[in-house]
Amino acid sequence: MLFDTHVHLNDPCFDADRAELMAALPQKGIGLAMNAGCSLETSKQALQMAAPYDWLYCSVGSHPDSADEVNEDVIEEYRKLCKLESKVKAIGEIGLDYYYEDIPREVQKKAFIAQMELAKELDMPVIVHERDAHEDGMNIIRQFPTVKGVFHCYSGSAEMARQLTKLGWYIGFTGVLTFKNARKAVETAQAIPLEQIVIETDCPFMAPEPFRGKRNDPSLVYRVAEKLAELRGITPEEAQQITFENGKRLYRID
Repeated sequence: MLFDTHVHLNDPCFDADRAELMAALPQKGIGLAMNAGCSLETSKQALQMAAPYDWLYCSVGSHPDSADEVNEDVIEEYRKLCKLESKVKAIGEIGLDYYYEDIPREVQKKAFIAQMELAKELDMPVIVHERDAHEDGMNIIRQFPTVKGVFHCYSGSAEMARQLTKLGWYIGFTGVLTFKNARKAVETAQAIPLEQIVIETDCPFMAPEPFRGKRNDPSLVYRVAEKLAELRGITPEEAQQITFENGKRLYRID
């Protein structure tokens, strides 16, 4: 049984065959999945999508690329969704992305802090997107010692991951772990406790080998589990079970 801990199944690229895909996923070993919001609009879409499926949950939050939408009204919308909807299990994906810098850094940091404050208030885990912003990202999460969650699609160093796991955080690995040039991801997956590793597709992006370049979907997350098993000297079945339980614990799913 697999837990794909980060998906974007409301992406328009699934519009043509979404119903068929969703119906087939449980038969392909997907026991649970987390559909992550990236803006107020996509958060509402993720919640609407999760409602009919007992295996699908969602998060609500504004990605760094949508940081300029975050204000008191948007935070209040997220607060209401978290309090009223049992399918909402996390705040996210939130964080910092300095790769393109389409949104000014100060705007990103302000939005990240506001959503971390909401997570603290509601005692909820967070899903953090952090790219090329390691120092600022660590500085902000250290301001909120009671807030825990996952650095999804992890791109930092093994040393930073060790620091995060010591603070009680989880690290999420995507299909990047299977790429031939994924030295940092491989080093990190070997360096941190298995009990704090979760696997994800981040679909429709970053399909694992040998499907790289194609549309990704949760049915391919098994390849991440297989690679993790290889790196840690365990069976694929053990990797699936361990990461399944880790994901449930991360998102507090009974």
